[in-house]
Formats: sequence, structure tokens, C-alpha cells
Amino acid sequence: MLLAFALAATGGAANAQSSLRDAFFGNRGEVRKAPAPPIARYVAETGDAFILDRAAPQPLMKFENSSEVWVLSPQPAPRGDTIYKNELGEPVLRASKLGGMTLFTRERPGGDAAALTGRASSIQPPPFISVNALFQRLVQASARASRAAQHRVSFETVDDATPATSVLVADTATVTAEAFERMARDGDRGLLARVSRVLLAEGHKPGANLKGGDLTVTYAPGKGLSGRPSSKRIIKIVNR
Repeated sequence: MLLAFALAATGGAANAQSSLRDAFFGNRGEVRKAPAPPIARYVAETGDAFILDRAAPQPLMKFENSSEVWVLSPQPAPRGDTIYKNELGEPVLRASKLGGMTLFTRERPGGDAAALTGRASSIQPPPFISVNALFQRLVQASARASRAAQHRVSFETVDDATPATSVLVADTATVTAEAFERMARDGDRGLLARVSRVLLAEGHKPGANLKGGDLTVTYAPGKGLSGRPSSKRIIKIVNR
């Protein structure tokens, strides 16, 4: 009787320890972390720092060394995790149910653990910007693209921008310049040499088309930042 009681007590203690261990580490040995702020800054093992803004239904992400804001789509993953994918369906982040974060990049497709460093400011865009601010954004985009292409690349709007489309037009110009800089870093000078003008045009869906020396980048109003193509999509489309 005493032996049975001792065994039962031992088993209960073991179960309690197992439950406690699972509560803190889960089934993968991961320490349970406090819930991250809705807008938070992370730093990956490689040193890449980024902000993840989950304060709105459309999650956004921005690397500190880049001007591009990425629109992410959260999707459920095994073990209660969440995978955040870009518009091309590529995984960008994986958030575990215990609070861990993994960053996937072209250089590290297997993923790198990213540590939460604290709260951050929102990267959600304003409702609109002034005409002067839009003009400055176009000038800046032209300068960046021209440096990358090593020749003059003008940025022009096909449709008149309105207060409702001003932010989207400006951001379309920004991601296009980002695409030029990425192609330059990758040594894709053949395409850059062909483009002399970027036309920002309103359409039903975001996209890009290269015809002669004109690169037409299309934005679709009413869809937030997902209404313009990302730099990766622009590169993919024009490289077809």
C-alpha cells in the first residue's frame, strides 16, 4: 500500500514537471515568451533589424536599412504557428505560438531566429500626403533609380493623383526605385540600361509592364499598400 502510494506520488510529480516543462518550453524546447507588442522591433541573428506592425488587419513589415514597406498575409501553420507571406506567396516570417520569431531571407532561406527588442512606431501610411510631398517622393525615386541605372530615369504619373491616391502613388514610386537598386546590386544591368522612363498608372490590379524604354507600374486604388506591386514582383515581371 505504501509502495503504491509512493509510485502514485512519483508519477504525479513527474506529470506535474512534464506539464510545467511543456508550459514553458512547448514541444520543441522553446521558451515561452511574453506577448509581443502589436508594433515591435526585432533583430535577427544576422543583424537584420525590422519592424513588424500587426496593429491593423493588414500586417506590414519594414527593414531598417530599406524604405520599402512589405504587405504580409498571415496564414496558419502546424503546431499553432503563423507564417507571414509576401504577395508572391514566399514565407517571410514565422511566429510560433510561444512567441518566437523566425526571419526568412534570400540569403538565409532556412530562416534565422529574430529577437524582440521592444516597441516600435507604426509604419502604417498616412491617409494622404500633400502635392509637394508627392512631388518630392517622385524626385527622390527618380534620383535613386537613375543612380542604380547609371543614366537618367524619369518618373511620371499617367493619371492625376488625388488625395485618396497620393500615398499609393508615392509608395509605388518608392518600391520601383527599390527594385532598380536591387537589380543593380544583383548585376542585372541589361534591363536597367533599357529603361529611361517609369510611368505610374492607375489600374484594376497592381503590376508592371516593360515596353521599349518605358516601364509602366500599375497601382490599384482602394486596396491600401497591397494595391501596388512590391519590388520583388516588379523585378519578376520585367525579367520575364
